[in-house]
This record gives sequence, C-alpha cells and structure tokens, in this order.
Amino acid sequence: MTDRLIDAFDGVLSDLDGVVYAGPHAIPGATEALNRLGDYDKGLAYITNNASRSAEQVAEHLRSLGAPATGAQVFGSAVAGVELLAGQVAEGSSVLVVGSATLADAVRAQGFVVVDSAENAPDAVIQGFSPTVGWKDLAEAAYAIAAGAVWVATNTDMSIPQERGIAPGNGTLVAAVSSATGATPLVAGKPEAALFETAARHSGLERALVVGDRLDTDILGGNRAGMATVLVLTGVDSARSALSAPVDERPTFLIDDLGDLFEAYPEIASVDGSGTYTCGSATAGVVGSEVSVQGEEDAVDSWRAACAAWWATHPRTAPGTAPTISFTA
Repeated sequence: MTDRLIDAFDGVLSDLDGVVYAGPHAIPGATEALNRLGDYDKGLAYITNNASRSAEQVAEHLRSLGAPATGAQVFGSAVAGVELLAGQVAEGSSVLVVGSATLADAVRAQGFVVVDSAENAPDAVIQGFSPTVGWKDLAEAAYAIAAGAVWVATNTDMSIPQERGIAPGNGTLVAAVSSATGATPLVAGKPEAALFETAARHSGLERALVVGDRLDTDILGGNRAGMATVLVLTGVDSARSALSAPVDERPTFLIDDLGDLFEAYPEIASVDGSGTYTCGSATAGVVGSEVSVQGEEDAVDSWRAACAAWWATHPRTAPGTAPTISFTA
C-alpha cells in the first residue's frame, strides 16, 4: 500500500460535469473532497470545455454547490480558444464568433474585432458551444472558412450532458461546418494538451493530477500533456470502458469517487512476470480475448487488476474489439 493518492501531487486539475456535479446537483461527497484539498495544502483548478459561461459564472455555480472556487481557478475552452487564435492572426484582426456572448467578450478582450457575418470578410472564425447557435450561424461560418478564414474550435465534444439527458455538443456543430467546407479546425480545448498546460502553469502546479470522468477528453488530454490521470467512476465512462480504451486514453489511476483521493492507492503487481496481476485481494489474468478475474465485479480493485493485465498484454495497440471478462468471487 502507498500513501494517500493525493500525496504524490501538488494539486488537482478537475473536470466539472460528472466529477463535481451531475445536472443541477453535486455528486455525493465531491464538494467535501474538494474542500479537503486545502487541508493538505494542495492546489485546485477546474478545467471545462464549456465556452458559454464566464469563469466567474462557473465559479459562482460551484460555490453554490459548496465547492471552493474563484474565477481565477476556472480555465475554460473559450479563453484557450482565444489564446490559440492569437497565435494565428494579428491583434486587431476581425473575427466571426459563432457561440456565446462570453466567447465574444473573450475575443474582444484579446484585442480582436468581432463581426457577425462572412460579408465582413473576417480573418478568422472561432466556434464554441451555445444553445442559441442555429443554421444561419453555421452557414456564415462556412462561408467565411471557404473564403480562407482561419478556423478555431473551442472544443469538439460530440455530446453535452443536460438535465433531461445527453444532447448534441459543440463537436456536432463543428462537424456540420466541416462537412460543408471540407476544412478541419484548430482545437483549443480538451482533449488537446494546451488547456491542461495553461491551467497548470497559471495555478503554479508542477505535479498536477488530472481528474475526469471521460476517457476521450479528460484522460486523453491529461495524457497528452504528460500528466498523471485518474478516471473517477461517477460520470460518463466506466471501468469496463477503461479496460478496452485506446492506449492513449488509458488512465493512470481508477477511483470510485473523489473521496478516494485521500485513500491509499493499492499496489498493482505482476505475479512472477506471468501476465497475472494482483490488486488488493483481486487477481486477473488474460487468455486470448478473455480477462478472468478472481474478485467481486463491483469492487474497483477487480477492475484495476483487470486493466493492468489486459493493458500489459496489449501495451502498444488496443484490440479492435473489447475483451470478454469473467468474475469469480
């Protein structure tokens, strides 16, 4: 057994939806765990692909749920997108904004001129999520991009959790413009490394732990940034999906909830180099496309051992089909 998981890091870069809250409510125990970070002198920053709310609006929402948060601790894809844009076009350039008023404000704050039509011959297009974006907005973006404008997308999340269920995200809107133009945007938010690196740098974190519930955004982005990653099993992805994840989406750690940051993380060990792995009281081995686990199916240690065995068997490329898995209590 090791020390508390959090002891190896100087702070946390935390996703929001699926980690801190689900819909309008905080995930049980999440805000309490985030408040405990201060007791151990650990830094905290929030990373979100949401480009429709300002940092202070996000922080206010978090505080209303009981989480510690200031605007300076929130790093969204709107700011990351504008910083990326600043590296592509000169200050004072005209930019067509497809997205929220918050995104438009961030563009102006960077010294760009906001326009609302391709007829203004914009130098660039920046596209972020807003529920008010419609066909006419996408059409203007397509016209401008086809005419040669630089194109930046704040993020390409294909879905977005809503209180009533899963709805189309910015990625679906970006895909519509891409289909019309044949162009591919530069992407600022998760799963690109830039957003994680920016948050860590501004937060003064040298050994950040990325915490997320999605493999294809949080974990992939943290891995690309060269940071340790932990999949928390309170949101979109499960331990089963982690097992069969592509190599670059495999998390460093698996935990049930944020409270596990303050628990000792068990050693995962190979048994005599045989391809069998143990974690706690669980043992897992691989034969062909089957993972056999001696342990309870609802115990996270069982999945930690299973992942270790499967990933060791396929260290460079994940098979195209998910393994079958059996449990023996």
